[in-house]
Amino acid sequence: MAMAGTNHKRETETAGAAPVFVLVAPQMGENIGAAARAMWNFGLDRMRLVAPRDGWPNPKAQAMASGAARVLDRVGLFDDTRAACADLTHVFATTARDRALAKTVMTPERAMSEARDMIAAGERVGVLFGPERSGLETADVVRANTVISVPVNPAFGSLNLAQCALLLAYEWKKLTDATPAAAEALGKAIRAEGREVDAFLERLFERLDGAGFFFPEAKRDSMTANLENLFRRAPLTDADVRTLHGVMRALADGRRGE
Repeated sequence: MAMAGTNHKRETETAGAAPVFVLVAPQMGENIGAAARAMWNFGLDRMRLVAPRDGWPNPKAQAMASGAARVLDRVGLFDDTRAACADLTHVFATTARDRALAKTVMTPERAMSEARDMIAAGERVGVLFGPERSGLETADVVRANTVISVPVNPAFGSLNLAQCALLLAYEWKKLTDATPAAAEALGKAIRAEGREVDAFLERLFERLDGAGFFFPEAKRDSMTANLENLFRRAPLTDADVRTLHGVMRALADGRRGE
C-alpha cells in the first residue's frame, strides 16, 4: 500500500501549514470518516492512513465523512508507521497507557501549542492515533518524540478514535482563532442609553411610591438601590426598556378598569 505520488506531492507542498493526523491501522471505515469530519470541523485536512483493516478507498468512510470529502480526497496511504512518519520532524503519539517509556507527556492543549511553535519554525509535525480496539502499539509510541495523554476519568479512559481526533483538532483551532470567549448577540436591538434606563427607573419608582411599596420609609433608599441594581446588572437594550414601559402602562390601565 504505497502512497500515491499525487498525495505525496500535495502533502509536501503544504507540509508546514498544520499537523498531519496519522491513523495507524484503523479498523472501521466509519471511524475514518468521522475522524475526517472532526478534522475538517476545525480546518485540518491532512490525514494519513497506515494499513487500514478494510482497505482503501472505503465507501463507509466516504459516507460518514459527509461534507469533509476534502480530507479523504487527499489521504496518504502507507504500509507502516515508519513510512508514514518518514518526512516528519516531530511526532506526537496519543495514548492512555503507561508504557514505562522515558518520554515527555503533554496534555492536548500543551501539545498543540508546541506543535504550532514547531510548525512556525519550519518543522513538519504529525500526530499518531491508534486503532479503535487496542490503541497504538509500543513500537509506534517508541517512534514518537512526545506522548499526548488526555486527562480523562481514570475509571473509563478509552476515547473513540474520532473523539480523540476532534479533541486535538479543537485544541489546534483554539490557538489560531480570534473568537472571543464570550459575546452577546443583540439582534436588531442596541444597548439602552443611561438616560433611557434613568427615565424608566424614575417612572417605576413613582408608581411604586404611589402603591405604597417602599415601606417602611427608612428602607426606601436600600430598596431603590436593589431595584436599580437588578435592572442595571444585565445591560438592557432599547427594546427591553420599551417593553418595560409597556408593562407598566398595561398594569396601570388594568387597574383603572377594575
